Amino acid sequence: MDAVVKSPENSSRPIEKVTVHPLVLLSTVDHYIRLSQCTLERVVGVLLGSSFEGTVDVSNSYAVPFDEDDMDPSAWFLDLNYVERMFSMFKKINAKEQIVGWYSTGPELRENDMDIHSLFHKYVPNPVLVIVDVISTELGIPTKAYYCDVEEVKENATTKTSQKVFVDVPFEIAADNEAEEIQVERLLTDVEDTLETEVSLLTSLSPLNFPLVFVYLLHRKRIFS
Repeated sequence: MDAVVKSPENSSRPIEKVTVHPLVLLSTVDHYIRLSQCTLERVVGVLLGSSFEGTVDVSNSYAVPFDEDDMDPSAWFLDLNYVERMFSMFKKINAKEQIVGWYSTGPELRENDMDIHSLFHKYVPNPVLVIVDVISTELGIPTKAYYCDVEEVKENATTKTSQKVFVDVPFEIAADNEAEEIQVERLLTDVEDTLETEVSLLTSLSPLNFPLVFVYLLHRKRIFS
């Protein structure tokens, strides 16, 4: 059974908006290209940033060792020791950045995502999940953001139960300083070099349209050139 998703207007909305910086999106794509472009398996990583008055600002990220059994959603592994070691290193560089959630290349919510999501409550009260569909052919930036909520389900006239659900969160992508734009341009150069050798594979996966996230990457490259 797929994860349950609730519309934001039906919740208390402890998180009003998620802002994702371009470097995070590009790093996610780079992570996928390096590890999963041939297997089509999703990749998972940690999101870093800050939260203030209902807005989560995702400014950085890092990849995490992850594995799962496509035939058995209950069989998966995420290396929390690695999560904590890497976070300790990142804090030495920028003490203001905290763990705010995790990312997945989905491309959709999966049955085990709620279990994975629960691990991040150890680091933040309301973690966010950002899904980047790296082979999307739809218009628009293929990114979705969620947080976890609990809702009551009425089983009968006298009995109610509670279940965890994912709630859609509005998101935007924005770079807010020149230093970040320089970082993005540097990463784009590496990603574009890889893309040039992989165009035939990617177009064969989506013959009617080039995966949108790569169009976005090349578009950003032209902007910064």
